[in-house]
Amino acid sequence: MENVIRCLIIGSGPAGLTAAIYASRAGLNPILYEGSQPGGQLTQTTDIENFPGYPEGIGGYEMMEDLRKQALRFGTQIRVGAITSVDFSQKPYSLVVAGQEELRAHTVIIATGASARYLGIEDETKYRGAGVSACATCDGFFFRKKTVAVVGGGDTACEEALYLASLCQKVYLIVRRNVLRASMVMQKRVFAAANIEILFEYQVAGLTGNGKVEGADLLFRKGTAEEEKLHIDIDGFFLGIGHKPNSEVFKPYIETDANGYIITKGRSQSTNVEGVFAAGDVADPDYRQAVTSAGSGCKAAIEAERYLLEKNL
Repeated sequence: MENVIRCLIIGSGPAGLTAAIYASRAGLNPILYEGSQPGGQLTQTTDIENFPGYPEGIGGYEMMEDLRKQALRFGTQIRVGAITSVDFSQKPYSLVVAGQEELRAHTVIIATGASARYLGIEDETKYRGAGVSACATCDGFFFRKKTVAVVGGGDTACEEALYLASLCQKVYLIVRRNVLRASMVMQKRVFAAANIEILFEYQVAGLTGNGKVEGADLLFRKGTAEEEKLHIDIDGFFLGIGHKPNSEVFKPYIETDANGYIITKGRSQSTNVEGVFAAGDVADPDYRQAVTSAGSGCKAAIEAERYLLEKNL
């Protein structure tokens, strides 16, 4: 069939670009759409020290540029545009770019990632990459023996706080409610950590600092007669209020869990739709690391290649 893309990749983070590298080398002539944030979340990360192959560390933007150049070297076509609708009800599959151009594809690799949830205060943007982070595992190492704050009261926040407590001198856990929403196991661990101080019923009013985060302004029982201001000195500010997988456009056809993460079959990257695969953070509520995303992108591309061979496409 003419003008049908053999392998269409949606997303240009570590998962999408790794899938593109493997698909290109396999002769699948992949086309990759990079969406509104070329390079994905990592382009907003200042330093990456835990991705294999960079012993001195590397900037997030620079690393994603390396991956992009590698994909281009092997022949990947990289295009700009967001997929706004899909029809996976019949083959070849139909996808629409920016509400206008229709594409047809034999296989699709969804690597659209997940977006960190932010509080919505202006200072989060101002200090992003300069003390504000949504990933303790990614950035906690830079705050060894320092004081940091984590916002949130669920399992994600508690996990972040416990991880940071193993590295940092002190961790403030800022909780909007008067209780933790985390599982009892997580709560017990947090309460038992000597260097975690929980600030119940506090909300963040703003961050302070000269070029980087140096403090946070909090409000106790905001909007009530008991409202009080509190300033804490911190070196880092971590969001622990979860991530939102970018899966909405695929939901009419693709199975997701209660939080919107795409469900893949067993150890594969296969979705419930034959020939459609998912890789990276959009299908990973547990690890959310560049290296695991890259690994899943590799798997998705290999599975797409096997599918095309099997179907003689």
